[in-house]
Amino acid sequence: MIFYTKEILASINNPAITVVAATKYFNANEMRELYNTGLTNFGENRVEILLEKQRELADLPITWHLIGTLQTKKAKKILNSIDYLHSLDTMKLALEIQKRRTEKLNCFIQVNISSEESKHGLNPNEVINFLKDIKELDKVNIIGLMGMAELTDNEEIISNEFKKLNNLQITIKEKLNIDLLELSIGMSNDYLIAIKHNATYLRLGSVLFKKEV
Repeated sequence: MIFYTKEILASINNPAITVVAATKYFNANEMRELYNTGLTNFGENRVEILLEKQRELADLPITWHLIGTLQTKKAKKILNSIDYLHSLDTMKLALEIQKRRTEKLNCFIQVNISSEESKHGLNPNEVINFLKDIKELDKVNIIGLMGMAELTDNEEIISNEFKKLNNLQITIKEKLNIDLLELSIGMSNDYLIAIKHNATYLRLGSVLFKKEV
């Protein structure tokens, strides 16, 4: 396996952006190699897989992100084993965090910016009320917004969808006086566009490597 960490970081060229390696493509040994290239933030989609890899890599000071959907029934297994949750989009899950978490959990509110029914997340016009509803939950530390653009080669579509989160940040500041400065946007196919729209966390997978033949 050949890693492109240096090349990717050079193309980003911004120390304010955190690259989260989306490790669904990697086994624990490959993740160890990836860690040695300089990436320390790892993101998994599935609870059981994250916990398994976490056990295998317990000797490494990894920052763990759950970047996939978290079902409430699985929350108690994982909530005290992660540093970031990128997919908060229900009051039920927020209450579960409040109940289970021993200290504050850094959370992104997931917003459905592509309006695709297959994607999870709040509608942009629901976010203000959601923030009001969870403001008393002291274990839920909302640091920003997360969104996934449509999987397309049309850069204008992707750009317009990322703009929805930029505009939502402004609206939240105006209506609630809350600065949600972090944006978890951008994956392997669209991260350079996401950077133009103030991404601070990039969830990158396939672009980080290629298999040796």
